[in-house]
Amino acid sequence: PPLRAPAPAAPIVLSRSPRASVPPAVLAIGSSTGGPEALAHVFRAFRRPPRLPVLLTQHMPPAFIPMLAEHLGRIGPVPVQVAKEGEPVLPGRAYLAPGGRHMLVAAGSPPTITLSDGPEEHFCRPAVDPMLRSLASVYGGRCAVAVLTGMGHDGGPGSVAIDAAGGLVLAQDQATSVVWGMPGAVVERGAAREVLPLPQLAQRLAELIGAA
Repeated sequence: PPLRAPAPAAPIVLSRSPRASVPPAVLAIGSSTGGPEALAHVFRAFRRPPRLPVLLTQHMPPAFIPMLAEHLGRIGPVPVQVAKEGEPVLPGRAYLAPGGRHMLVAAGSPPTITLSDGPEEHFCRPAVDPMLRSLASVYGGRCAVAVLTGMGHDGGPGSVAIDAAGGLVLAQDQATSVVWGMPGAVVERGAAREVLPLPQLAQRLAELIGAA
């Protein structure tokens, strides 16, 4: 008999039991290699301004970061800006970490952006982990995180902190990642609640933040 092709992988892989549904108050996304295209895919899934703020850290040379913010802001209804020191973190807006500085969030009503010249992490500044640690401290279980395609392990330890605080961590699957280093690091550490192909992940994030 002819050999059968293997069955396609299920589109959604629940790597752990789902969290009880606490509506998130912030969404953070980290990415590196292949990230700009993956982020564009995510922003195309947003149909209306989200009911919460979105924070983005993308490993990228500083000169290209303003262009990425402008590009993502043109794709859909979410305005995207390069983050500035001390500005409020407001619903319906996206903040992109600037070149050469870590983007953190400080507690307040509303919380505010803090930019850090602290040491590189995973050979990167901005890095995803400092952002995630600060969000775990400020938002606790009301934080949703997505780690997209990227080389290295940045976002892995930070996702563990988010998971330990009760937040929701999602990771892009290996098949749709250009490099499965960063999302793979999240999965290896047991922090991912959901591992999704990019199209489903984009839709899931849009639903989570009220932008679908």
